[in-house]
Amino acid sequence: MIISRTPFRISFFGGGSDYPEWFREHGGAVLSTAIDKYCYLTCRYLPPFFQHRFRILYSKIETVSHISEIEHPAVRGALEQLGVTRGLEIHHDGDLPARSGMGSSSAFAVGILNSLYALEGRMRSKEQLAREAILLEQEILRETVGSQDQVAAAYGGFNAIRFLRDGSFTVQPVLLPPARLAEFKGHLMLFFTGLSRFSSDVAATFVGSLASREDGIKRFMAMVDQALGILESGDLRDFGRILDEAWQIKRSLSQSVSTSEIDAAYAAAKKAGALGGKLLGAGGGGFMMLFAEPDRHEAVKKALPGFLHVPFDFEPSGSQIVLYDPEQDYSDLDNAR
Repeated sequence: MIISRTPFRISFFGGGSDYPEWFREHGGAVLSTAIDKYCYLTCRYLPPFFQHRFRILYSKIETVSHISEIEHPAVRGALEQLGVTRGLEIHHDGDLPARSGMGSSSAFAVGILNSLYALEGRMRSKEQLAREAILLEQEILRETVGSQDQVAAAYGGFNAIRFLRDGSFTVQPVLLPPARLAEFKGHLMLFFTGLSRFSSDVAATFVGSLASREDGIKRFMAMVDQALGILESGDLRDFGRILDEAWQIKRSLSQSVSTSEIDAAYAAAKKAGALGGKLLGAGGGGFMMLFAEPDRHEAVKKALPGFLHVPFDFEPSGSQIVLYDPEQDYSDLDNAR
């Protein structure tokens, strides 16, 4: 049996520039951190004593005989991508709800690949996991997704991720003294709005016309280095202010990015003392991240009575195999079926 644990992420700046349609022409840059909320995947070879060969458990239960019959697209795509022939049982659990802007689909993609390789007794580097998860989501599943979430899930940590025109990427850890990092984290607040949506659906409303939004995307990219300068030696309140600027630009990209309910909540949070914030992911719902001085946190919480406050910390390790327990080998019996 294999159990993998893969973190979700919070993206601060640079969203939109991580789509290949953009960075293959202009390059891209994002600033994000993995957090201590996880996607868990349990995988084991299914003993060949059942009528089905594959059992997939998530929000529903699938029992099928052939990979092509699996409804879960990422599971089906990953099994096809790796050429799996053995019967499997796969069980998914998550600390946060799906379709909430936390990079859950990419965490699943990284986690399922990590688990399947471990089940075969094979190891993949963080770079390999990120690249193969990008391939799975963008090329095999044909999802309208960027490339930052897979990197964040595979690598973990607080990073500036650069996307180069040749399709490669670099991961630059954000190195801060412990006291400065703690001060920064002490300004962050995370809330669940209770609304869910498919990120790819929202992203599809603006990705196809990224060229017409060139000024906004370039400003997002510039904010990455601006934010790094603030973190190193600037006034942390300025980090919140450019978050607010980024949110206003993002709202202008598509009418699907926000809703009247979200706009009202954001305005209430700012009135209560938040300096800035954003909906995470493509927008439309899910989680809202806000930036406020610590002495304003209670006021911000009271201003958002319908939203669930979610404490969190940064996560340094990325996707990991937390249980590796090889089982009895049923391969001879399985292949005989």
